Amino acid sequence: MKKNPKSRKRESVDILIIHAEEMLTLAGSSQTPRTGKQMRDLAIIRDGAVAIREGKIVAVGKTHDVTKTFRGENILNAKGKTVLPGFVDPHTHLVFAGSREDEFQMRIEGASFLEMLNGGDAILKTARETRRARFEKLVERGIERMDTMMAHGTTTVETKSGYGLTTEDEMRILQVTRRINRLHSMCMATTFMGAHAVPFEYKNNVEEYVDILTEEALPKVAQSGMAEFCDVFCERGIFSLEQTKRILVKAKNLGLKPKIHADHMSMFGGTEIAADIGTISADHLNYASAEGVKAMAEKGVVAVLLPVSTFSMLMTRYPDARLMIEYGVPVALGTDFNAGNWTLNQQLVIAMACHLMHITPAEAITAATINAAHAICRAGEVGSLEVGKRADVAVLNVPNHRFLGYSLGVNLVDKVIANGRLVVDREKRVEPIFMNKME
Repeated sequence: MKKNPKSRKRESVDILIIHAEEMLTLAGSSQTPRTGKQMRDLAIIRDGAVAIREGKIVAVGKTHDVTKTFRGENILNAKGKTVLPGFVDPHTHLVFAGSREDEFQMRIEGASFLEMLNGGDAILKTARETRRARFEKLVERGIERMDTMMAHGTTTVETKSGYGLTTEDEMRILQVTRRINRLHSMCMATTFMGAHAVPFEYKNNVEEYVDILTEEALPKVAQSGMAEFCDVFCERGIFSLEQTKRILVKAKNLGLKPKIHADHMSMFGGTEIAADIGTISADHLNYASAEGVKAMAEKGVVAVLLPVSTFSMLMTRYPDARLMIEYGVPVALGTDFNAGNWTLNQQLVIAMACHLMHITPAEAITAATINAAHAICRAGEVGSLEVGKRADVAVLNVPNHRFLGYSLGVNLVDKVIANGRLVVDREKRVEPIFMNKME
């Protein structure tokens, strides 16, 4: 006698999200990032559902199909709402002390970033304050910032060192980052950026500082295992093309994956260096040349664009995102949260990318999820809603994805799930969302 299919016992899962108006899965891009017209394809399921068990996604599909197989211990009805992967922020400087609101006023009054840096302000001011800060205070501040990110839907973040500018202080920042990573539920990637600026004491002898980075700091960082990537601020008046290449080649030889701050304030040739070395990403790119963009496309270098950073610096030239998409460069978006650019909200980044760089909401969402995951080598784990991936999910209180470009200054998050746990619930006001990942 054949069993009645309706009598089949359904499997129990920890969380079952059902009836999503739009479920943006971004499925099918874990191996290679989305480029060109693919960036508009969000792989949307209407009346979608996702089943989560033990921190992983076990099913994605139509609500009718998923609920035939699974029953949820905790059922979240997303009727009228948009469900998508938790945002991935691929460019932040999370660990630092102090703030620079005074610098912002100086910008308004006409001072340039390089003028402030050469005068001992900007990055150098934050480095002095970070060196003086207690270890536990830096941990506490980092956790608070990640809580805010998560409340706005970000569930994966990259963070750079770079506010120590001595081997000892840079290692200390990496130790702070490791502590935060152990305590918080957010997925993290860590970058060593001792080449964030030239310390004031080496202002007239930059090569000596590059020697310290390549011969002392980088070997210690690589041996410690506390960083996966190495980044350099390649810019006229900071680190030259030759110095950048020397640092990144040494880092690559030591097993660290290269990244680069490129062509941010001038057309300097950093984009071409990125393609030549084969960096994982090239970030900022306000002044990237067409030749450099084409070379990046050929090498598969991800362009991490930072429109809120450009806006906060009162710059008028934004990256040519349309050219990059046309040439086939995988485009990602990040906040560039740092002491001089105080934003922790990827929703704002998406909206400003649409308003200021003329990319569509779908392209911007792709850039802030699966392509951002590729920019930090996490696309096999996060960035899309697919079976086997980490259960990082954002539920937005809007009926469709276009609201993410259309809405400005309002947090659209209804719920956030990180690593399979409900960490933000606006209906129940579950905040703050700090969690101990070691439980």
